[in-house]
Amino acid sequence: MTYPDDGFRLLSLYRYWNIINYFFPYKHLTDKDWNTCLAEYIPKLIKAKDELEYELAVIQIIGDVKDTHANLWGGTNNKMQKQRGWNFPPFNLTFIDNNLVINDFFNPDQRKATGLELGDIITHINGKSVNSLVKMMYNFYPASNQPTRLRDISFDILRSNDNTIDLTVYRDGKTFDKTLNLYYQKDIKGFYRWYKIEKNKPSFKKFDNNIGYITLKNIKETDVKRIKEKLNDTKGIVVDIRNYPSAFMPFNLGSFFTSKESPFVKFTHGNINYPGEFNFKKTKSIHPKSEVYRGKVVVLVNEITQSQGEYTAMAFRAGDNVTIIGSTTAGADGNTSKFYLPGGLMTMISGIGVYYPDGTETQRVGIVPDIEVLPTIKGIKEGRDEVLEKAIEIINKSDND
Repeated sequence: MTYPDDGFRLLSLYRYWNIINYFFPYKHLTDKDWNTCLAEYIPKLIKAKDELEYELAVIQIIGDVKDTHANLWGGTNNKMQKQRGWNFPPFNLTFIDNNLVINDFFNPDQRKATGLELGDIITHINGKSVNSLVKMMYNFYPASNQPTRLRDISFDILRSNDNTIDLTVYRDGKTFDKTLNLYYQKDIKGFYRWYKIEKNKPSFKKFDNNIGYITLKNIKETDVKRIKEKLNDTKGIVVDIRNYPSAFMPFNLGSFFTSKESPFVKFTHGNINYPGEFNFKKTKSIHPKSEVYRGKVVVLVNEITQSQGEYTAMAFRAGDNVTIIGSTTAGADGNTSKFYLPGGLMTMISGIGVYYPDGTETQRVGIVPDIEVLPTIKGIKEGRDEVLEKAIEIINKSDND
Protein backbone atom coordinates (compact mmCIF):
# COMPACT_ATOMS: atom_id res chain seq x y z
CA MET A 1 0.00 0.00 0.00
CA THR A 2 1.60 3.24 -1.12
CA TYR A 3 -0.80 5.37 0.93
CA PRO A 4 -1.60 3.64 4.22
CA ASP A 5 -4.89 4.37 5.99
CA ASP A 6 -4.99 6.50 9.13
CA GLY A 7 -4.42 3.52 11.44
CA PHE A 8 -1.27 2.48 9.62
CA ARG A 9 -0.12 6.10 9.41
CA LEU A 10 -0.30 6.26 13.20
CA LEU A 11 1.52 2.93 13.37
CA SER A 12 4.24 4.52 11.24
CA LEU A 13 4.57 7.37 13.75
CA TYR A 14 4.57 5.08 16.79
CA ARG A 15 7.11 2.74 15.23
CA TYR A 16 9.45 5.59 14.37
CA TRP A 17 9.06 7.28 17.75
CA ASN A 18 9.81 4.05 19.61
CA ILE A 19 12.85 3.19 17.50
CA ILE A 20 14.36 6.60 18.20
CA ASN A 21 13.35 6.48 21.86
CA TYR A 22 14.93 3.11 22.59
CA PHE A 23 17.48 2.34 19.88
CA PHE A 24 18.94 5.63 18.64
CA PRO A 25 22.30 6.29 20.32
CA TYR A 26 22.01 10.06 19.96
CA LYS A 27 18.53 10.84 21.22
CA HIS A 28 20.13 13.17 23.76
CA LEU A 29 21.47 15.34 20.92
CA THR A 30 18.12 16.20 19.32
CA ASP A 31 17.10 19.86 19.58
CA LYS A 32 13.61 18.95 20.74
CA ASP A 33 12.53 16.97 23.79
CA TRP A 34 11.73 13.71 22.02
CA ASN A 35 8.84 13.13 24.44
CA THR A 36 6.96 16.03 22.81
CA CYS A 37 7.27 14.76 19.24
CA LEU A 38 4.62 12.05 19.43
CA ALA A 39 1.84 14.49 20.34
CA GLU A 40 3.12 17.01 17.80
CA TYR A 41 2.96 14.60 14.86
CA ILE A 42 -0.26 12.70 15.60
CA PRO A 43 -2.39 15.45 13.95
CA LYS A 44 -0.01 15.74 11.00
CA LEU A 45 -0.15 12.02 10.24
CA ILE A 46 -3.92 11.84 10.67
CA LYS A 47 -4.51 14.86 8.43
CA ALA A 48 -2.19 13.66 5.63
CA LYS A 49 -4.75 13.40 2.83
CA ASP A 50 -2.59 11.62 0.24
CA GLU A 51 0.70 9.84 -0.31
CA LEU A 52 2.65 13.09 -0.78
CA GLU A 53 1.42 14.64 2.47
CA TYR A 54 2.20 11.39 4.28
CA GLU A 55 5.77 11.37 2.98
CA LEU A 56 6.25 15.05 3.82
CA ALA A 57 5.00 14.50 7.38
CA VAL A 58 7.30 11.52 7.85
CA ILE A 59 10.38 13.34 6.57
CA GLN A 60 9.72 16.19 9.00
CA ILE A 61 9.86 13.94 12.06
CA ILE A 62 12.93 12.26 10.57
CA GLY A 63 14.45 15.76 10.36
CA ASP A 64 13.85 16.29 14.08
CA VAL A 65 16.35 13.53 14.80
CA LYS A 66 19.20 15.67 13.35
CA ASP A 67 21.06 12.77 11.79
CA THR A 68 22.42 12.96 8.24
CA HIS A 69 21.99 9.18 7.97
CA ALA A 70 18.27 9.61 8.60
CA ASN A 71 16.20 10.39 5.52
CA LEU A 72 13.79 8.69 3.14
CA TRP A 73 16.18 6.54 1.17
CA GLY A 74 13.95 4.27 -0.84
CA GLY A 75 10.72 2.37 -0.96
CA THR A 76 7.76 4.10 -2.53
CA ASN A 77 8.68 7.68 -1.64
CA ASN A 78 8.28 8.68 -5.26
CA LYS A 79 5.66 11.38 -4.67
CA MET A 80 8.07 13.63 -2.82
CA GLN A 81 10.78 13.07 -5.42
CA LYS A 82 8.26 13.66 -8.19
CA GLN A 83 7.26 16.95 -6.57
CA ARG A 84 10.91 18.04 -6.52
CA GLY A 85 11.20 17.30 -10.23
CA TRP A 86 13.30 15.18 -12.55
CA ASN A 87 15.03 17.98 -14.49
CA PHE A 88 18.36 19.44 -13.37
CA PRO A 89 20.75 22.24 -14.34
CA PRO A 90 23.95 21.32 -16.23
CA PHE A 91 26.18 22.48 -13.38
CA ASN A 92 26.92 21.90 -9.71
CA LEU A 93 26.14 24.40 -6.97
CA THR A 94 27.50 25.03 -3.51
CA PHE A 95 26.88 27.50 -0.70
CA ILE A 96 29.73 29.87 0.12
CA ASP A 97 29.09 32.45 2.86
CA ASN A 98 25.35 31.70 2.39
CA ASN A 99 25.59 32.54 -1.31
CA LEU A 100 24.46 29.95 -3.86
CA VAL A 101 27.42 29.67 -6.22
CA ILE A 102 28.13 27.76 -9.44
CA ASN A 103 31.31 25.79 -8.72
CA ASP A 104 31.48 23.26 -11.57
CA PHE A 105 30.00 22.46 -14.96
CA PHE A 106 29.25 18.75 -15.40
CA ASN A 107 30.09 18.99 -19.08
CA PRO A 108 32.44 21.89 -19.89
CA ASP A 109 31.11 21.90 -23.45
CA GLN A 110 27.74 23.14 -22.14
CA ARG A 111 29.24 26.03 -20.22
CA LYS A 112 29.07 28.55 -23.06
CA ALA A 113 25.48 27.61 -23.93
CA THR A 114 24.27 28.43 -20.42
CA GLY A 115 25.59 31.99 -20.50
CA LEU A 116 26.81 31.44 -16.95
CA GLU A 117 30.27 31.23 -15.41
CA LEU A 118 32.07 29.66 -12.49
CA GLY A 119 31.59 31.84 -9.41
CA ASP A 120 28.23 33.27 -10.52
CA ILE A 121 25.91 33.82 -7.56
CA ILE A 122 22.25 32.89 -7.99
CA THR A 123 20.17 35.25 -5.86
CA HIS A 124 16.59 34.47 -7.02
CA ILE A 125 14.86 31.44 -8.51
CA ASN A 126 11.54 31.98 -10.30
CA GLY A 127 11.26 35.33 -8.57
CA LYS A 128 11.87 34.01 -5.02
CA SER A 129 15.03 34.80 -3.10
CA VAL A 130 17.38 31.89 -2.45
CA ASN A 131 17.32 32.71 1.27
CA SER A 132 13.54 32.37 1.42
CA LEU A 133 13.65 29.10 -0.53
CA VAL A 134 16.23 27.67 1.86
CA LYS A 135 13.94 28.49 4.78
CA MET A 136 11.02 26.78 3.01
CA MET A 137 13.11 23.67 2.31
CA TYR A 138 14.72 23.47 5.76
CA ASN A 139 12.28 21.04 7.41
CA PHE A 140 12.35 18.64 4.46
CA TYR A 141 16.13 18.13 4.33
CA PRO A 142 17.22 16.15 7.40
CA ALA A 143 20.85 16.67 8.43
CA SER A 144 23.11 16.63 11.46
CA ASN A 145 24.26 20.22 10.91
CA GLN A 146 23.58 23.23 8.73
CA PRO A 147 26.53 22.91 6.29
CA THR A 148 25.35 19.41 5.42
CA ARG A 149 21.75 20.55 5.04
CA LEU A 150 22.88 23.29 2.67
CA ARG A 151 24.90 20.66 0.79
CA ASP A 152 21.75 18.62 0.17
CA ILE A 153 19.61 21.65 -0.62
CA SER A 154 22.15 22.83 -3.19
CA PHE A 155 21.69 19.51 -5.05
CA ASP A 156 17.94 20.10 -5.39
CA ILE A 157 17.24 23.81 -5.33
CA LEU A 158 17.12 24.09 -9.14
CA ARG A 159 15.29 20.78 -9.66
CA SER A 160 12.00 21.13 -11.49
CA ASN A 161 9.43 19.31 -13.56
CA ASP A 162 9.63 22.21 -16.04
CA ASN A 163 12.16 22.39 -18.85
CA THR A 164 13.32 25.89 -17.93
CA ILE A 165 13.82 27.94 -14.79
CA ASP A 166 14.17 31.71 -14.32
CA LEU A 167 17.22 32.93 -12.42
CA THR A 168 18.57 36.21 -11.17
CA VAL A 169 22.35 36.11 -11.21
CA TYR A 170 25.00 38.33 -9.62
CA ARG A 171 28.41 38.61 -11.29
CA ASP A 172 31.20 41.16 -10.83
CA GLY A 173 28.97 43.78 -9.23
CA LYS A 174 26.13 43.43 -11.74
CA THR A 175 22.81 41.59 -11.66
CA PHE A 176 21.05 40.06 -14.65
CA ASP A 177 18.15 37.71 -15.37
CA LYS A 178 18.57 34.39 -17.11
CA THR A 179 16.19 31.69 -18.30
CA LEU A 180 18.08 28.42 -17.93
CA ASN A 181 17.36 25.16 -19.73
CA LEU A 182 17.01 22.12 -17.47
CA TYR A 183 17.67 18.54 -18.53
CA TYR A 184 16.62 15.07 -17.48
CA GLN A 185 19.36 13.74 -15.23
CA LYS A 186 20.35 10.85 -17.51
CA ASP A 187 20.79 13.29 -20.41
CA ILE A 188 23.42 15.37 -18.58
CA LYS A 189 26.87 14.11 -19.52
CA GLY A 190 29.13 13.99 -16.47
CA PHE A 191 26.29 14.54 -13.98
CA TYR A 192 27.19 13.89 -10.36
CA ARG A 193 25.43 14.61 -7.10
CA TRP A 194 28.20 14.37 -4.51
CA TYR A 195 31.57 14.55 -6.24
CA LYS A 196 33.12 13.60 -9.54
CA ILE A 197 33.67 9.89 -9.97
CA GLU A 198 36.80 9.57 -12.07
CA LYS A 199 36.79 5.93 -13.12
CA ASN A 200 39.99 4.29 -14.28
CA LYS A 201 42.08 7.13 -12.82
CA PRO A 202 44.80 6.28 -10.28
CA SER A 203 44.02 6.94 -6.63
CA PHE A 204 47.45 8.43 -5.96
CA LYS A 205 50.15 10.49 -7.64
CA LYS A 206 53.23 12.52 -6.88
CA PHE A 207 53.36 16.28 -7.42
CA ASP A 208 56.47 17.92 -8.88
CA ASN A 209 57.49 19.28 -5.48
CA ASN A 210 57.86 15.76 -4.02
CA ILE A 211 54.46 15.79 -2.32
CA GLY A 212 52.22 12.76 -2.58
CA TYR A 213 48.47 12.94 -3.15
CA ILE A 214 45.94 10.21 -2.35
CA THR A 215 42.21 10.40 -3.04
CA LEU A 216 39.95 7.85 -1.37
CA LYS A 217 37.10 8.18 -3.87
CA ASN A 218 38.53 5.50 -6.16
CA ILE A 219 41.09 3.78 -3.93
CA LYS A 220 41.39 -0.02 -3.91
CA GLU A 221 42.82 -2.36 -1.29
CA THR A 222 45.55 -3.33 -3.74
CA ASP A 223 46.63 0.32 -4.04
CA VAL A 224 47.91 0.52 -0.47
CA LYS A 225 51.06 -1.54 -1.07
CA ARG A 226 51.94 0.59 -4.11
CA ILE A 227 51.23 3.81 -2.19
CA LYS A 228 53.69 2.77 0.49
CA GLU A 229 56.29 1.96 -2.14
CA LYS A 230 55.83 5.05 -4.33
CA LEU A 231 55.17 7.76 -1.72
CA ASN A 232 57.32 6.66 1.19
CA ASP A 233 60.17 8.99 0.21
CA THR A 234 58.02 12.11 -0.23
CA LYS A 235 58.25 15.04 2.16
CA GLY A 236 54.50 15.03 2.70
CA ILE A 237 51.27 13.34 1.68
CA VAL A 238 47.86 14.92 1.11
CA VAL A 239 44.94 12.54 1.73
CA ASP A 240 41.70 13.76 0.16
CA ILE A 241 38.52 12.55 1.89
CA ARG A 242 36.22 15.17 0.39
CA ASN A 243 34.39 12.16 -0.97
CA TYR A 244 33.18 8.72 0.14
CA PRO A 245 35.96 6.11 0.34
CA SER A 246 35.59 3.34 -2.22
CA ALA A 247 37.43 0.90 0.08
CA PHE A 248 37.76 0.62 3.87
CA MET A 249 41.02 2.38 4.72
CA PRO A 250 41.15 3.26 8.47
CA PHE A 251 43.43 0.38 9.43
CA ASN A 252 45.09 -0.64 6.18
CA LEU A 253 46.28 2.86 5.22
CA GLY A 254 46.06 4.32 8.74
CA SER A 255 48.80 1.95 9.94
CA PHE A 256 51.17 3.68 7.48
CA PHE A 257 50.85 6.96 9.38
CA THR A 258 51.58 5.80 12.95
CA SER A 259 54.68 4.41 14.66
CA LYS A 260 52.92 3.25 17.83
CA GLU A 261 49.58 1.88 18.96
CA SER A 262 47.20 4.84 18.55
CA PRO A 263 43.73 4.78 20.15
CA PHE A 264 41.25 6.70 17.99
CA VAL A 265 37.64 5.69 18.67
CA LYS A 266 35.20 4.04 21.02
CA PHE A 267 31.58 3.05 20.47
CA THR A 268 28.35 2.79 22.39
CA HIS A 269 25.97 -0.08 21.70
CA GLY A 270 22.35 -0.45 22.75
CA ASN A 271 21.41 -2.98 25.40
CA ILE A 272 18.65 -5.22 24.06
CA ASN A 273 17.79 -6.31 27.61
CA TYR A 274 17.29 -2.69 28.73
CA PRO A 275 16.04 -0.76 25.67
CA GLY A 276 17.22 2.83 25.83
CA GLU A 277 20.47 2.02 27.62
CA PHE A 278 23.76 2.42 25.73
CA ASN A 279 27.10 1.17 26.96
CA PHE A 280 30.65 2.06 25.94
CA LYS A 281 32.77 -0.68 24.44
CA LYS A 282 36.56 -1.01 24.33
CA THR A 283 38.59 1.66 22.59
CA LYS A 284 39.88 0.72 19.12
CA SER A 285 43.42 1.53 18.04
CA ILE A 286 45.52 1.77 14.90
CA HIS A 287 48.56 -0.52 15.04
CA PRO A 288 51.71 0.21 13.03
CA LYS A 289 53.07 -2.22 10.48
CA SER A 290 56.58 -2.60 9.11
CA GLU A 291 56.46 0.56 6.97
CA VAL A 292 55.90 3.84 8.82
CA TYR A 293 55.66 7.14 6.97
CA ARG A 294 57.91 9.84 8.45
CA GLY A 295 56.71 12.89 6.53
CA LYS A 296 53.86 15.30 7.14
CA VAL A 297 50.31 14.10 6.43
CA VAL A 298 47.50 16.56 5.69
CA VAL A 299 43.93 15.22 5.46
CA LEU A 300 41.28 17.20 3.53
CA VAL A 301 37.64 17.10 4.70
CA ASN A 302 34.42 19.02 4.11
CA GLU A 303 30.64 18.55 4.30
CA ILE A 304 30.86 15.73 1.72
CA THR A 305 32.96 13.72 4.19
CA GLN A 306 30.37 11.48 5.82
CA SER A 307 30.04 8.21 7.74
CA GLN A 308 32.93 5.95 6.67
CA GLY A 309 34.79 9.06 5.51
CA GLU A 310 34.51 10.59 8.98
CA TYR A 311 35.58 7.35 10.66
CA THR A 312 38.59 7.20 8.36
CA ALA A 313 39.54 10.79 9.20
CA MET A 314 39.41 9.92 12.92
CA ALA A 315 41.76 6.99 12.33
CA PHE A 316 44.25 9.05 10.33
CA ARG A 317 44.13 11.86 12.91
CA ALA A 318 45.62 9.44 15.46
CA GLY A 319 48.81 9.22 13.39
CA ASP A 320 52.20 10.71 14.25
CA ASN A 321 52.25 13.88 12.19
CA VAL A 322 48.75 14.42 10.84
CA THR A 323 46.83 17.68 10.35
CA ILE A 324 43.19 17.81 9.28
CA ILE A 325 42.16 20.86 7.26
CA GLY A 326 39.03 22.00 5.49
CA SER A 327 35.58 22.40 7.02
CA THR A 328 33.22 20.58 9.34
CA THR A 329 32.06 17.20 8.10
CA ALA A 330 28.55 15.72 7.81
CA GLY A 331 28.27 14.71 11.47
CA ALA A 332 26.93 11.20 10.87
CA ASP A 333 29.72 8.81 11.81
CA GLY A 334 29.62 5.04 12.10
CA ASN A 335 27.31 2.40 10.69
CA THR A 336 23.59 2.55 9.98
CA SER A 337 20.44 0.68 10.98
CA LYS A 338 17.82 0.34 8.24
CA PHE A 339 14.10 -0.13 8.78
CA TYR A 340 10.79 0.31 6.97
CA LEU A 341 7.64 2.26 7.73
CA PRO A 342 4.12 1.52 6.45
CA GLY A 343 3.74 2.53 2.83
CA GLY A 344 7.09 1.01 1.92
CA LEU A 345 9.15 3.94 3.18
CA MET A 346 12.75 2.97 3.92
CA THR A 347 14.78 5.02 6.36
CA MET A 348 17.90 4.67 8.49
CA ILE A 349 19.54 5.98 11.63
CA SER A 350 23.12 6.03 12.85
CA GLY A 351 23.19 2.65 14.56
CA ILE A 352 25.98 3.01 17.13
CA GLY A 353 27.48 5.88 19.05
CA VAL A 354 30.90 7.00 17.79
CA TYR A 355 33.19 8.94 20.13
CA TYR A 356 36.83 9.90 20.45
CA PRO A 357 38.66 7.93 23.19
CA ASP A 358 38.13 10.79 25.67
CA GLY A 359 34.36 10.69 25.09
CA THR A 360 34.16 13.70 22.75
CA GLU A 361 31.12 13.56 20.46
CA THR A 362 31.33 13.22 16.68
CA GLN A 363 27.59 13.11 15.93
CA ARG A 364 26.31 16.46 14.63
CA VAL A 365 29.71 18.02 15.44
CA GLY A 366 31.51 16.13 12.69
CA ILE A 367 35.27 15.92 12.38
CA VAL A 368 36.38 19.41 13.30
CA PRO A 369 39.47 20.39 11.27
CA ASP A 370 42.65 21.50 12.98
CA ILE A 371 42.81 24.35 10.48
CA GLU A 372 39.62 25.65 8.87
CA VAL A 373 40.01 26.36 5.16
CA LEU A 374 36.96 27.28 3.09
CA PRO A 375 36.67 27.75 -0.67
CA THR A 376 36.07 31.33 -1.81
CA ILE A 377 34.12 32.69 -4.75
CA LYS A 378 37.33 34.26 -6.03
CA GLY A 379 39.05 30.88 -5.92
CA ILE A 380 36.20 29.21 -7.79
CA LYS A 381 36.33 31.89 -10.50
CA GLU A 382 40.03 31.20 -10.92
CA GLY A 383 39.53 27.42 -11.01
CA ARG A 384 41.65 26.88 -7.90
CA ASP A 385 41.40 24.23 -5.17
CA GLU A 386 42.22 26.44 -2.20
CA VAL A 387 42.01 23.64 0.36
CA LEU A 388 44.56 21.57 -1.55
CA GLU A 389 46.75 24.66 -1.97
CA LYS A 390 46.73 25.18 1.81
CA ALA A 391 47.70 21.54 2.37
CA ILE A 392 50.71 21.91 0.08
CA GLU A 393 51.66 25.15 1.84
CA ILE A 394 51.57 23.39 5.24
CA ILE A 395 53.80 20.58 4.00
CA ASN A 396 56.28 22.98 2.37
CA LYS A 397 56.41 25.12 5.52
CA SER A 398 57.14 22.13 7.75
CA ASP A 399 59.83 21.05 5.30
CA ASN A 400 61.45 24.50 5.43
CA ASP A 401 61.25 24.55 9.24
